[in-house]
Amino acid sequence: MRIGVKTVLRPMLNPRWPVGVQRRLIDAAGLVSVTAADTTRTAVTLGGRPAERYVSDSGEADGAVLYLHGGGYVVGSPSTHRPICSHLAASSQSEVFSLDYRLAPEFPYPAALDDVVSAYQELLDNGIPASKIVLSGDSAGGGLVLSAMLRIREAGIELPAGAAVISPWVDLSLAQTHECDNDPMLQVSWLRQNAERYLSTSAITPDLDPLAADLKGFPPLLIHVGSDEILLRDAERLAEHARQCGLRWNSLCSQVYGTSYTCMPGWCRKQRQR
Repeated sequence: MRIGVKTVLRPMLNPRWPVGVQRRLIDAAGLVSVTAADTTRTAVTLGGRPAERYVSDSGEADGAVLYLHGGGYVVGSPSTHRPICSHLAASSQSEVFSLDYRLAPEFPYPAALDDVVSAYQELLDNGIPASKIVLSGDSAGGGLVLSAMLRIREAGIELPAGAAVISPWVDLSLAQTHECDNDPMLQVSWLRQNAERYLSTSAITPDLDPLAADLKGFPPLLIHVGSDEILLRDAERLAEHARQCGLRWNSLCSQVYGTSYTCMPGWCRKQRQR
């Protein structure tokens, strides 16, 4: 599976490709992914944005997950992350909402962040208590999870019950991010170009810099990362900062799966069962 991701997906996420081409290629690659059986997907609107809702067919959902896809703030969509969202719904017995937040460069910061906070507020308005909501995301989506919680706290809105991030991209300056040929998916040059597109003319504001923010009072945080990923250092720094802020947290570092797991969790499960 890792060879397939590195052979197929990594060349697509390259600064040489126009954004429109990257999006079409990534969307096409998502068509071969394996979704979880016995789950139902429906199109919904959340916070004024399109979204997809997943529920398990095996029982009543107890709680909700708001999932934020990765893609460097410029590519990706609910359709590219159907596998991870369907498997989350199947395993967690929760409703999973995959948000189609606005992307750069057409919609730079703070568009995506505004969309996430609006979606979270609508979940609350729909009667789902904050104690039953978890925010989750991978890569740029993981960074959005932390930024959204900073914004939610600043607005005086009740924070969610927890957060789970996979290979989170939390340092847009890339100050401690170095190229790694072993990374199955990402390249630093691609991340750097996307950071410029996302920030546009904005400086790195407090809600874009969770590594410098006071995280006291945040809910429990789960961090998952692959040991050979470019974003390993971001995850390590986030875990250490969470510890210093007194958060309940757990960091899982896998030698096999990180961001690539979000693309093809069904294939990963099949490999483990062999």
